[in-house]
Amino acid sequence: MYEPIRTKSVQRMADDDRTQFPHRSREEELDIQLAGHLAALLAVTEELGDGTAAERIAQQVARLRGAPPARHAGLTGADTSALHRRAHALAGRALVVAASRADTAVAILAAERMDAHAAALGGNRLVGTP
Repeated sequence: MYEPIRTKSVQRMADDDRTQFPHRSREEELDIQLAGHLAALLAVTEELGDGTAAERIAQQVARLRGAPPARHAGLTGADTSALHRRAHALAGRALVVAASRADTAVAILAAERMDAHAAALGGNRLVGTP
């Protein structure tokens, strides 16, 4: 009554294809994620005009990516307090990933940036609206 299936199972073919694509290790994925958070932090830091911190962040991005980062070319025109809140959040994300991959240098840098942005906001204006 029914014809037998004459082709390979879709699941089986998908399993076979896994060996044909390159895969990254957990450490490589964390490096990519950390470099992304730091690159975003770099853009906000440059917009805030903190050249010294921007250079330190750029060095870490270059170390993780193996090449210097693209530098932020345009300004968003955002309010300074909004930029500090965004930078604080980005530094926090970088800190979490740095701790996960045991990157002490980036963890220290991220914690310092969080402190700097918290101080710029008065320490209590990080959550909620300005």
